[in-house]
Amino acid sequence: MKLLFDANLSPKLVPRLAELFPDSVHVFDTGLARFTSDEVIWEYARAKGFTIVTADSDFLDLARSRGAPPKVVRLENCNYRTSQVEDLLRRHGILIAELEQSSRSTLVIRRTS
Repeated sequence: MKLLFDANLSPKLVPRLAELFPDSVHVFDTGLARFTSDEVIWEYARAKGFTIVTADSDFLDLARSRGAPPKVVRLENCNYRTSQVEDLLRRHGILIAELEQSSRSTLVIRRTS
């Protein structure tokens, strides 16, 4: 499963999670600029086979209106450090991987303490 980390998440997540999610990238590494529209990022992810990981609720709206692909992992209330985001994604790694084969288009992850 390839993840595309949105601009609101740290690029450091790519190497930190490479063993779990190989071939993942950050939007900054794709040539998409910081202020690229969500629709352009959506189309890029769809065309390249990525699942979008974001703290932005706008991608949930796109998933509801357009359906998958791509699929979306939303980190709800994500205002914490990169190491905490990494831990959260590791703890939910199985659920994230299962999303790829699921009929669902989104997965919302909430931090619990």
